[in-house]
Amino acid sequence: MTAILSDIHGNLPALESVLADMKDVGVDRIVSLGDVSGYYPFINEVIALLREHDVTNLIGNHDRYIIDNTECPRSTSANAALTYQKSVLTDESRQWLSQSVPSLSIGDVNMVHGGWNDPEDEYLYKIDPAYFEGREGRFFFCGHTHVQVHLSLGGGKYFTNPGSVGQPRDGNPAAAYCLFDEKSGRVELRRVSYDIDRVAAKMKALGFEEKFYTNLYEGTRIGGRVDKIEWLEPTEDKQ
Repeated sequence: MTAILSDIHGNLPALESVLADMKDVGVDRIVSLGDVSGYYPFINEVIALLREHDVTNLIGNHDRYIIDNTECPRSTSANAALTYQKSVLTDESRQWLSQSVPSLSIGDVNMVHGGWNDPEDEYLYKIDPAYFEGREGRFFFCGHTHVQVHLSLGGGKYFTNPGSVGQPRDGNPAAAYCLFDEKSGRVELRRVSYDIDRVAAKMKALGFEEKFYTNLYEGTRIGGRVDKIEWLEPTEDKQ
């Protein structure tokens, strides 16, 4: 059994709750689909916990901003959080993060952070089965949108976004992840409540505005927007 996480974004209480939830289900492997970095203040603690659990991390766009010391081109809020994380990141944490891989294929499983045209920063809000034609694998996993979903692509292929551990944006504040049974091909979407107050208190103590953490109580983006995934049915199914 593999646990697949994504978009932890420095949210230690959420990660701790997710790891506690998977204890009783016999997880053999944990894979993070990236964006360990960004937004919330426990970056070193999160990385230490992932290292303790021997987690493989795929590089996300926020992880790239940290490694290359660059900025997000579209969000001043993201950059404010990244500036803090860069100031506290230890050499040990940076080294672990720099070892993140761009993609991961295990048998019929194909994983990236964003999308298969741009593994780090492609947003798949519209899932079109035609997009996956010719791509290797039957089970496709990616993160980045922070929206949890599991869809059949037809032809024995499936798309899954495990959702976000650290900043869900689908209107559900509970931390999201999924379990994947390699033998049966079964995907189980899971949600876990966690201590949001602890994150908010730390952010407040560091001087961040309320907008940086009040969204966690609603399961939205910073600013309050809820995102959704649209599934585009194959043309032949519409006739």
